[in-house]
Amino acid sequence: MGKSRLFRIFMILGAVFMILLIIIYWDDVGASNFYLHTTISGPHPSRLSPQARRDPEKKIEEDKESSFLMDIDAFVNQFLEGTADPTEQVRGEPPPGDPHNQSSEKSDEKFVPRREWKIHLTPIDPEKKQKQESRKQLIQDVCSNRSFLDFPGKNRTFDDIPNKELDHLIVDDRHGIIYCYVPKVACTNWKRIMIVLSESLLLDGVPYQDPLDVPQELIHNSSLHFTFNKFWKRYGKFSRHLMKIKLKKYTKFLFVRDPFVRLISAYRNKFEQENEDFYKRFAVIMLKKYSNYSDPPASVVDAFAAGIRPSFLNFVRYLLDPSTEKEMPFNEHWRQIYRLCHPCQINYDFVGKLETLDEDAEHLLRILRVDNVVEFPQSHRNRTVSSWEQDWFASIPLEFRKELYRLYEADFKLFGYSKPEKLLHE
Repeated sequence: MGKSRLFRIFMILGAVFMILLIIIYWDDVGASNFYLHTTISGPHPSRLSPQARRDPEKKIEEDKESSFLMDIDAFVNQFLEGTADPTEQVRGEPPPGDPHNQSSEKSDEKFVPRREWKIHLTPIDPEKKQKQESRKQLIQDVCSNRSFLDFPGKNRTFDDIPNKELDHLIVDDRHGIIYCYVPKVACTNWKRIMIVLSESLLLDGVPYQDPLDVPQELIHNSSLHFTFNKFWKRYGKFSRHLMKIKLKKYTKFLFVRDPFVRLISAYRNKFEQENEDFYKRFAVIMLKKYSNYSDPPASVVDAFAAGIRPSFLNFVRYLLDPSTEKEMPFNEHWRQIYRLCHPCQINYDFVGKLETLDEDAEHLLRILRVDNVVEFPQSHRNRTVSSWEQDWFASIPLEFRKELYRLYEADFKLFGYSKPEKLLHE
């Protein structure tokens, strides 16, 4: 009896010790994960040792060491990129003889190991760098100036953001990337890119390598994208701490678009095409409240067959109606960008625009050093453009236009889009 009790006491003490060990060890594991994606490189100037800052000779010594390590880094990457043997096995590639292994057919092509960060010998165009600095500075100015423009959530901290509002921040731990996706701003193609980079989708055990090969029906499948709102389930009370470390260490980007043009695009995509889900969730409400259809058709097929669909005016009235968000928050396709991506709480490293998509995509992939792994798919030709605004808003009363601008003013100001004076003063 005494031995049994003693054994139980030892078991309890052992369990307590293990729990304490896990708690102490957890933080180190979480933090160390973020350094696994860095290549061999020297210290950043801001991380020079105190001795180096005080002693010029010490600084020269550290610079030599940094240069040496960078030379090794460049040599290793160029050696790997220049390997021409297609039979070499790379982690993540199918084994020889696999029907998906096309290397034997493409033996004359340059073999580039996947997930190797690329070394560029030519500098990035200074104009592109300056454009990015201007965009980021504008966001900082709008967010820091309390008297300039006030909007919901502007002055809260990152910790104040509810977990459910972090569902648009996609994380790629392989390459140290965080992407905040904005619907109707090329997010389909950027999600394709993220799936390829994170290798979250496999075909016969092999990750997709071409973004355009990713099946259309799977691109927006939330299970393929690891987002910040899922951290709580995986990391529990450590989730916010891990988010902050990733936000500090990873490269964060988003793409934006003229707010009014984005609304037109959302309307065209969701209400001018047969979409059963959006018809039942939103169109029926619009038809009942703003089009005097007390009993609209039950399905989108029947509605379109009868020529019944909500007008753009109905859509605008829905957005302006105070009761809309009392029932549920705006759908992501027309929710303001600042509410999706929290630019006043997250210091983005890259701000792309749909209006300069091809140029910005090329610039970003180069910054991420993955332009030897993926290419951004060609732009869609049926894109809604700003020159259409005048026609689309012709049926919208002037007072509604002004209200709509006030509703989306923060997006206009934060991301440098001019106030549509013509629309607001006719």
